[in-house]
Amino acid sequence: MYGCGFSAFRLEARGAMKAALVSADNLQLSLQPELSQEEQALTRARRCHDHKEAQGPGNDDLKEMLESNKESLKLEAMKRIIGLIAKGKNASELFPAVVKNVANKNIELKKLVYVYLVRYAEEQQDLALLSISTFQRALKDPNQLIRASALRVLSSIRVPIIVPIMMLAIKESASDMSPYVRKTSAHAIQKLYSLDPEQREHLIEVIEKLLKDKSTLVAGSVVMAFEEVCPDRIDLIHKNYRKLCNLLVDVEEWGQVVIISMLTRYARTQFTSPWQEGVSFDENNEKAFYDSDSEEKRDETETKPYMMDPDHRLLLRNTKPLLQSRNTAVVMAVAQLYWHLAPTHEVSAVTKSLVRLLRSHREVQYVVLQNIATMSIQRKGMFEPYMKSFYVRSTDPTHIKTLKLEILTNLANEANISTILREFQTYVKSQDKAFAAATIQAIGRCATNISEVTDTCLNGLVLLLSNRDETVVAESVVVIKKLLQTQPTQHSEIIKHMAKLFDKITVAMARASILWLIGEYCERVPKIAPDVLRKMAKSFTSEEDIVKLQIVNLAAKLYLTNSKQTKLLTQYILNLGKYDQNYDIRDRTRFIRQLIVPNEKSGALSKYARRILLAPKPAPLLQSAFKDRDRYQLGTLSHSLNLKASGYQELSDWPAVAPDQSVRNVEVIEPQVNEWVPTVGKSKPAKSAKSEDKFYSDSEGEQVGRKGSKNSSSSSSNDSSSSSSSSSSEGSGSEESDEETSDESPKSSSQSGEGSSESETDQKKEKNKKNTDSKAKSKAVNSESEENNNMVSSSSEDGSSSSESSSSDSDSDTEQKKSSSRSKPKAHERPPKEVSLLDLDDVTPSAPTTPKASAYSPSLLSDLEGLSLSSVSSPMQVTVQPFGPVKSHELLHHMSGKGLSARYHFPRQPFLYQPSMVQLQITLTNASDQPLEGIHLGEHSPASLTLHRFSPVERLEPQASVTVSMGIDFNDSTQAANFQLCTKEAEFSVSIQPAVGELLLPASLTQADFEKEQGKLLGMNETSATITMAEGHCSSAVVNKQVRSMAHLGEVITGHNNTHRFAGRTVSSGALVLVTVEKREAADATITVNTDKSVMASMLLRDLKQALASA
Repeated sequence: MYGCGFSAFRLEARGAMKAALVSADNLQLSLQPELSQEEQALTRARRCHDHKEAQGPGNDDLKEMLESNKESLKLEAMKRIIGLIAKGKNASELFPAVVKNVANKNIELKKLVYVYLVRYAEEQQDLALLSISTFQRALKDPNQLIRASALRVLSSIRVPIIVPIMMLAIKESASDMSPYVRKTSAHAIQKLYSLDPEQREHLIEVIEKLLKDKSTLVAGSVVMAFEEVCPDRIDLIHKNYRKLCNLLVDVEEWGQVVIISMLTRYARTQFTSPWQEGVSFDENNEKAFYDSDSEEKRDETETKPYMMDPDHRLLLRNTKPLLQSRNTAVVMAVAQLYWHLAPTHEVSAVTKSLVRLLRSHREVQYVVLQNIATMSIQRKGMFEPYMKSFYVRSTDPTHIKTLKLEILTNLANEANISTILREFQTYVKSQDKAFAAATIQAIGRCATNISEVTDTCLNGLVLLLSNRDETVVAESVVVIKKLLQTQPTQHSEIIKHMAKLFDKITVAMARASILWLIGEYCERVPKIAPDVLRKMAKSFTSEEDIVKLQIVNLAAKLYLTNSKQTKLLTQYILNLGKYDQNYDIRDRTRFIRQLIVPNEKSGALSKYARRILLAPKPAPLLQSAFKDRDRYQLGTLSHSLNLKASGYQELSDWPAVAPDQSVRNVEVIEPQVNEWVPTVGKSKPAKSAKSEDKFYSDSEGEQVGRKGSKNSSSSSSNDSSSSSSSSSSEGSGSEESDEETSDESPKSSSQSGEGSSESETDQKKEKNKKNTDSKAKSKAVNSESEENNNMVSSSSEDGSSSSESSSSDSDSDTEQKKSSSRSKPKAHERPPKEVSLLDLDDVTPSAPTTPKASAYSPSLLSDLEGLSLSSVSSPMQVTVQPFGPVKSHELLHHMSGKGLSARYHFPRQPFLYQPSMVQLQITLTNASDQPLEGIHLGEHSPASLTLHRFSPVERLEPQASVTVSMGIDFNDSTQAANFQLCTKEAEFSVSIQPAVGELLLPASLTQADFEKEQGKLLGMNETSATITMAEGHCSSAVVNKQVRSMAHLGEVITGHNNTHRFAGRTVSSGALVLVTVEKREAADATITVNTDKSVMASMLLRDLKQALASA
């Protein structure tokens, strides 16, 4: 006992010495005690850390720490290396030193080493190959994260010689108990296929196995592997189609996009078109919808209603809720699915969601507007009610303006054309010349498509000819030229007007268009055309090439129609063109001379000169640039680029006759992995038939229930093997036939006999009573097993007494089961044993027990076990480390808490369970001489505050301490969170008021991105102040330290010594917070805070002023 006390005192003294050294370092003091090797290395590394990052490749200290014998030094070195990688710096030269630690037994260190190896294994393949055996051993590690990381590193080594090893590892991981490892194996399939395509057949076997996986974590990854390796193997999807449709809502967003895209292609091959002509869409007849065989035969001459396949309807119904997704890619994927698969009258369901995406970033707007432009060509009615959403804003970039203009032009009709033209009049005055030119083209399209406004548009375009802007005038001339070709006889005055403006127009394309119009309709302006040709003959040599060509054409046409006035002019122009520098003009001149001037050498072609040059020309078609883009699938890169991109898979045409739908019927549903369920604290209660039916659609549930009943008893007994009473409860509790009942084990039949001792006369009530008793028994056994691991058998009596008390509560459920059993055949009465969407308890947990009360299901907690919440826990939490020591605050004094004291601090790490919450770590200490029991959180205020409570502490021994984690969503406010800290005997009111700097998370921005985002947050979103910094606070290192200790911000690397930039986001809403500290003359500095959270900005500015101005 004295030895333990002495060692504890020694550790405490060593910690105090480290704290004193850090404090002395911060105060620039010099203490020179005798330090150990570990302490000297840590101190030297801390002092030189910032200097090393600035100098570049100074990694000698990190190498020394990695090669030392102290695990704490190695861990510290790996944290810093991962931090360098996260900041985008090259750490490849440390690969030999890092790879030596791959076999280290420290789990935290091993995780960080694997993160590093995944990043650099492809670059340093030779050194990575030396550790192959270590990776193979790690595939058997009890920790799921280590197994997954080992497979990830192994698949990142792109060397053909290890393909067999990778193949074996993938096959083993595909059968792993952890869904996270199985997900990683699906990712590795794509890497192996790209390395060795000859492994395709073996990989297809693994994909087929993973497609049957019931976990939502695996679904998206294996479908992606399917799309990469064997997208043509549609037969692999048949049996899993309904499962994928039902799991879709619970899959992660990336997986949802991949699955929706795959199911779109699948549906186009398996269902008939809902757009068939000559049929009416009839879904009102519910009987015909679900049972097409019962439809009566009708006359062939009568219109036959279209009956949608139930599986087709299942896909549309299960994807529709995803239109509310926060992920724009998911919404776009559902929109394209409805566009390609849904009946015409249902496609409009996606309109609101697509319009909602227009409030997102300009990159998202660009893609969404492209797809809307394609949709609006075929179905104007979809977006016409939301026309105002496509009005151009002054802040829109040119490419967004052009797309909105395209959509407005597509939506134009007789009813709204006046409104649209008024908008266009405003757009023409825009300072953006390219946009103004596109607007004029849009006016021309409206004039062509809607004959009622053709004259109005022409008059408006003629008025634009007097505009000061040459671009507007030139584009107007080009559009007028196209419009006059449609009605040339009625607009000779416009041609005359354009001829008068010819000298003022300098744009080559516009001058060429006017010359073409005068030459084409020279007979309608016989007095003006020769005069224009005379002017052109004078300036021929100084004109652009395109204008010269039209001058030659004009001369030829006037020679044929008015040779008396223009013969000499024509010969002069042809002689000028004969010696022009451009060979196109020389060739055109020689051709025209031989064509219009007859001589002995000219052949029979000259007889047809008038028919060739003065032939009537067809009017040009002014149509949308998106007219032909519907040949590509919406939302794809090919559609966006308007050309077929690499890897694009075309949608097949609808089949004339639907393939057999029975291929999607699932014979037996059983887990593909032998799941392990711990016997302590993890007993899973039997699922009710009512909840299982909700997992499937109406049509699917009956089929699965009919075909999966035979396997129900065996699967239930295997899954709950930790308790014999729980297995028997599932066996005897389900409604089954007499033959199935006789197949039950003797133990279950004996328990059924005990349950029937208090039965009633009615046989059905007796069955239900036995079901209720057995369920209550299993619940009692499970609750006892959590408290005492060795008393499972002794709880049967308590279970029987609790079953009597709970029988009255289950009467209503019993009556519902009886009524449903009467309406269905006896073979349908037993639903299959299914697993809920978050049933992930096949993960091997790192700890054997879990807390009793938790906000999450035990199955989900088992997935999350092994992910520690400490600051050094997981390679998945790549965040900027807290700058400086963590400040601790008192929450409850031991005098006020009757022996219970509590202190809290902000670890400055993202909260695992809810990213919008701020993480707190509370240290509970029992300062009394009696144990404290049942420490938990009680009521909290205000009610709008969201808390994630820590798991109750069952017992805290005297003088013992325990640290728990909790999360609070402060809604980006410093309002205090008030709650009750309770024990079994008392309640204590406590309050936590965070500093504004603790409500932030660091954001990684480049200097260019920082300046770009800062430009968006000016005016009312900018708060600044000028201060005089305290003596000793003027150096860059001190400024960085003071700012980052006051606020959890990330540093933005800049090339200026006098300007320091920091970036972060609010934890709750993700609003951007930008801080700039600019040093002026002497000790003066300007602090600027840019954010749309004005209250937070003023509070943060106040705190930063105090931190930098205080001595």
